[in-house]
Amino acid sequence: MHQTMIIARMTPADAERVADVFARSDATSMPHEIGVRHRSLFTFHELYVHLIEFDRPPAEAMRVAQGLPAFRSVSEELRPYIAAYDPGWRSPQDAMARRFYEWSADRP
Repeated sequence: MHQTMIIARMTPADAERVADVFARSDATSMPHEIGVRHRSLFTFHELYVHLIEFDRPPAEAMRVAQGLPAFRSVSEELRPYIAAYDPGWRSPQDAMARRFYEWSADRP
């Protein structure tokens, strides 16, 4: 299982609208096409945090996603609610947090 975390800006009052966009999208075949196994959305003050688990490396999943018209449609639908945290943002990879520590009870 591969994980990535996307960090952006969102007004907390928009959380329900953003969740609705994802709920509609997740009810389609698109998550399976991309390889999404789990998605969690969080808000903390003005931050939007999107944790995604994939069945493939995130970079590969994003390449697949960017070729899907439905993915581009979801991105457009989210545009009024989600803003880049980094003003130099150019692609989804620019919003992905970098993991610098990990621990699991399942591993020796």
